[in-house]
Amino acid sequence: MDSTSVDLGLLVIRIGLAFILFAHSTQKLLGWFSGAGLEASAALFEKLGQRPGRRMVYLAAMCEMAAAVSLLLGFLVPLGVAIGLGTMVVAGGSLITASGKFWNAAGGGEYPHFIALVLATIAFTGPGAIALDAQYELPWSGRPVLAGLAAVVVGLLAALPPLVRTRRAVAGAS
Repeated sequence: MDSTSVDLGLLVIRIGLAFILFAHSTQKLLGWFSGAGLEASAALFEKLGQRPGRRMVYLAAMCEMAAAVSLLLGFLVPLGVAIGLGTMVVAGGSLITASGKFWNAAGGGEYPHFIALVLATIAFTGPGAIALDAQYELPWSGRPVLAGLAAVVVGLLAALPPLVRTRRAVAGAS
C-alpha cells in the first residue's frame, strides 16, 4: 500500500467523522438530521446530571463543532481529537450509566464509544499528508504516537467530571 492511498483513506475518515460530529452538534442545537433540538436536548442533559442543561448542550455542541472543523481541515488534529473523544466518551458513558445497557439500540452508548475509538485511531495515525497540520509541519506531525497518546489522555481526563455528575444524578434518581 502506498502512502497516497493511506493519506486518501485518512482524509475520507476525517471527512466522515467531521460530518458525523457536525450532525450531532446541529441535532442538539437546531433539530437538524432528525435531532431533538435545544429544549429536548437540554431536558435530557438535565436528566443525565449535566446541569444547567441548556448551557451543557451548548458546550457539547460547540465541542462537537470544534472537533468537526479540526478534522475537516486537518488542523490542530490532536486537539480536535481530544475534544471530540472527550465529548463522545461523555455521551456514551452517560447513556450507558442511565440505561444500564451498552448497545445503542437498547438506549446505551455503543455508537458514541465507537466514534471515540475511531477518533483515537486518527490520533495515533495522524491526519495524513492531506492536512494542514502536515502542510505547516506542526511539531506533532512527526510524532503521531506521542501526540495520539496525549490527545487520548486529555480527552479521557476531560470526560471524567461530567461522567461523575451523570453517575451521581442517576444514583440519586433511583
